[in-house]
Amino acid sequence: MSNVILKTDFNFPNQKNIYKGKVRDVYTIEDDILIMIASDRISAFDHVLPEGIPYKGQVLSQIAAKFLSATSDIVPNWLEATPDPSVSIGKRCEPFKVEMVIRGYLTGHAWREYRSGKRTLCGVTMPEGMVENQKFDNPILTPTTKADVGHDEDISRQEILSQGLVSESDYILLEKYTRELFQRGTEMAADKGLILVDTKYEFGKDKNGVITLIDEIHTPDSSRYFYMDGYQEKLASGEQQKQLSKEFVRQWLIENGFQGKDGQKIPQMSQEFCSSVSDRYIELFEHITGDKFIKEDVSDVLTRVEKNILNYLGN
Repeated sequence: MSNVILKTDFNFPNQKNIYKGKVRDVYTIEDDILIMIASDRISAFDHVLPEGIPYKGQVLSQIAAKFLSATSDIVPNWLEATPDPSVSIGKRCEPFKVEMVIRGYLTGHAWREYRSGKRTLCGVTMPEGMVENQKFDNPILTPTTKADVGHDEDISRQEILSQGLVSESDYILLEKYTRELFQRGTEMAADKGLILVDTKYEFGKDKNGVITLIDEIHTPDSSRYFYMDGYQEKLASGEQQKQLSKEFVRQWLIENGFQGKDGQKIPQMSQEFCSSVSDRYIELFEHITGDKFIKEDVSDVLTRVEKNILNYLGN
């Protein structure tokens, strides 16, 4: 019996399909119900790391549920129920082929591109003379194509429209929703002394053709947060910001010789390291939600998850 969810292999009544993503397992029931199980897998540089992070799935599910509820006045979303702390159930949508990435600050991938001399990202011009972690005058949209396997690729608005990936009328709405969601997330983070640095949103259409927010939002897997306290001082002195996101996992991998490139090996992840990552996820949960994190019983986590889903489907 494992205390982390690394893989699931359930067989629910009327199950039509299973899709296993980098960190989520998604079951389709009949044609219109999705069961999304947030595993404790962790990915970085488009690779799933070999060890699970205790409570990570619960953290992601519960943060996402809170933010989906808090933004449902901006755009409809897919979520209908959370029968288990690591499970979300809702309506199946047809996903758009792009992810909407929005960046309020020059950091992460955008900074790595900028530092290499590039001043255009996804067709958006970035001003000269910026430093790492500096705020953009206005958040920039840097969409990516969605990859089931391998790397998501940067793509510009013009390329999305010329390749027919999304119609112009739909894309205008995706841009509008992305900016409004990011503004709401920014305000909610600021209330808790955090800066929402960048994030990504995924959208789809429901069976009635309505654009719907899908997947999860504002979790440490899709978003980067800085602490507001000390941000200006660190920016002025060129120090690294204290952040709550997966970036510290990426940095640890880089320091240990792994960036997802051919021939590189994923370093050994000790129990202590996995526990420290778990602590960071829980810290973010408590910071961003303002709620105390309640560790659910994970002594036999797969049995718990299956039982809670079956109880929900049986009602």
